[in-house]
Amino acid sequence: MSRLANKHIIIGVTGGIAAYKSPELVRRLVEEAALVQVVMSHHAQSFITPLTLQAVSGNPVRTELIDEGAEAAMSHIELARWADLIVVAPATANFMARLAGGFADDLLATLCLAARGPVALAPAMNEVMWSAAATRRNARQLEADERLLWGPGVGSQACGDEGAGRMLEPHALVEHCIAALTPKSLEGLCVVVTAGPTREAFDPVRYISNHSSGKQGFAMAAAAAAAGAHVELVTGPVSLPTPVGTHRTDLSSASEMYAAVMDKTANADIFIGVAAVSDYRPKHVQAQKIKKDRMEGEQLEIELVQNADIAACVASQHPGVYTVGFAAETQHLERHAREKRVRKGLDMIIANDVSDQSIGFNSDENAVTLVWDDGESRIASTPKSELGTILIERITELYRQSPKAR
Repeated sequence: MSRLANKHIIIGVTGGIAAYKSPELVRRLVEEAALVQVVMSHHAQSFITPLTLQAVSGNPVRTELIDEGAEAAMSHIELARWADLIVVAPATANFMARLAGGFADDLLATLCLAARGPVALAPAMNEVMWSAAATRRNARQLEADERLLWGPGVGSQACGDEGAGRMLEPHALVEHCIAALTPKSLEGLCVVVTAGPTREAFDPVRYISNHSSGKQGFAMAAAAAAAGAHVELVTGPVSLPTPVGTHRTDLSSASEMYAAVMDKTANADIFIGVAAVSDYRPKHVQAQKIKKDRMEGEQLEIELVQNADIAACVASQHPGVYTVGFAAETQHLERHAREKRVRKGLDMIIANDVSDQSIGFNSDENAVTLVWDDGESRIASTPKSELGTILIERITELYRQSPKAR
């Protein structure tokens, strides 16, 4: 099931150039199976039409506080009660000021005041406006009123300036929505997640690696953060955006990942080793590029030595940490998973068949088998983003039942 399935979300659009991103945000929420209603201010309609947002949301767009047709079916108070979450994206400096002052002079401001659920704002404005004393004062008041401020981001702006004030990108706002509506089952806990491949150099320009994309590890880090955990994401070289609410450490080799993980798990509650860590590394790394000036047919031999098994080391050196490993297998999936769990001393192991290209490395879906001390379960092919949430829920459940839970 999608992470936002059947959640009621109102997207408020105010009059800023960043409104061009709002249809993409609505589209992504609908793809997550959310039920979306859009409310636009008068100035927002100067930047984008209600028809566009109606097309992507599948619902009529509300623009007027007093609308006889709409009032007959769903009054503005009923609309506020309908919402599980209201997100104003973009939220202009003017709208922030009005909401901080408690104004209810249009439909969107009225909905925010009448809402029982969380109200979030994605600020979008020129960097000078964002840094202005009045805006900073309004932002503090909104936070004191328990409004959620998501952003702003930092970067180039439509006016040509550079700095803080950009509206967060739609994919990041969707992750914020998921986090806002996810039960905080991991509140107060520290979770360390590894992701991606490692690279083992044998000269300055070449290395040994694997096909891991990092997608599954990043999905699990995002799900753990949404569940309220403090998440330390330790990743090999990947091209993925940092999940909302996580602290990311980028590195390259297995040795670097080992050092980072052992440091971060010293005070962790749960460790989830999703990374495809190289089992071996070259014993000697050449200082200069190995030249192809050998006789034709001559072989190049590289002596390999074994890397530390990170998950096994966490289990042995930090026995109070609930330790979950991943096993990428190509045959005898369940048997190899059970053997690895016992041999490494893990609390749980999650195995997947990487020989199946539809669920292996670089794919967007995965199917896994979970093995723990006295149980085993299988999860059929599922998008990795959704699977991350399912796995975190299962890990949390088993962690809470273990002697390691606090």
